[in-house]
Amino acid sequence: MVKVSVAAPSMVNPSTDAMLKKIPGRYTLVVLASKRARQLLSGKTCRVENHSNKHVTNAMEEILEGKISYEMSRELK
Repeated sequence: MVKVSVAAPSMVNPSTDAMLKKIPGRYTLVVLASKRARQLLSGKTCRVENHSNKHVTNAMEEILEGKISYEMSRELK
């Protein structure tokens, strides 16, 4: 009997690797996606055509498609 190992499909769609090509780090990606998902939950319009009923998925699709811009600030007090 030959065993074949198959990688399990990713549950994250779009893939994290694809999004990290647009955003410079995982922490920034998580913060950006969560803030955008909260905006969508509060009633903001989704910017992707075939949107999901899941706000986090929509936020990640918007990030991947480059429809979300962000600015990093550094507040030191």
